[in-house]
Amino acid sequence: MSTWLPVAPCTPDGCARHTAAVRAPLPAALLLLAGCALVLLGVACVPLVRLLGAARREQLVRRWARAVPRAFGVRVTVRRHAPEPAVGGGLVVANHISWLDVPLIASVLPGRMLAKSEIRRWPLLGPLAALGGTLFIDRDRLRALPTAVRTVATALRSGSRVVVFPEGSTWCGRGGGAFRPAVFQAAIDAGATVRPVRIAYRTAAHASGPAAGAVAFVGDDPLAASLWRVVRAAGLTARVDVLAPIPANGEDGRRALARRARAAVLGSAEPLRPRQTAVASDRANRPAESVHH
Repeated sequence: MSTWLPVAPCTPDGCARHTAAVRAPLPAALLLLAGCALVLLGVACVPLVRLLGAARREQLVRRWARAVPRAFGVRVTVRRHAPEPAVGGGLVVANHISWLDVPLIASVLPGRMLAKSEIRRWPLLGPLAALGGTLFIDRDRLRALPTAVRTVATALRSGSRVVVFPEGSTWCGRGGGAFRPAVFQAAIDAGATVRPVRIAYRTAAHASGPAAGAVAFVGDDPLAASLWRVVRAAGLTARVDVLAPIPANGEDGRRALARRARAAVLGSAEPLRPRQTAVASDRANRPAESVHH
């Protein structure tokens, strides 16, 4: 495993706390069952959905993805700051806070996700991720980076929409990391448009206040603990802002393009300095993020 991959300084104890209203255990358990059942239904239907035409397939993916956060008790609002292109793909980049980010992105701009190559070998989820069009890359070897860039560029040239979380790890939402530039080189090589998406979580009582810690899936937080924290937290809202596209004409280079995309998503503040550790390769692509990634 590589030592150059980043991990946010966020930790479950320090960041993933909910101090607002909570649901009683029984309603929370029912939400958990409903959410997990909907996710499993989506996974089971992947082979059948693949047989449909592209337009019908995307419509079903959007509907399923819209339903998943709501099934877990999270209210969703979407704002589009620019029209969605009628045809073609593009590189969708977003900040990364939670496993909920994945269905949120799929509900507005479904596409092929990036996932680490090990996921391909996982029982059940690996084959289904492959069927869903996941792009597998070797995140743990720096020498494999040019191949990963070519893989993404080829998908973009074919007209696919590719979805990436370029921070390389999850953050708690109170700060963010730098957008790693490699994937932006793929957009430049393919002449693709970069579509930034901003994700924010709040409680209903503090719609513009501090980030909702309950959804943060950071550090070594177990997935089961994160799921239970989300369904117990009452009044969670997720806001998705689909921002104006950024042309990838290559004039400024991949680093400048990455900085422009990050400024659109997270503002112009300097990114928090991440730790450098191999753990990031596990956090950035958990199972819930790898099917559809």
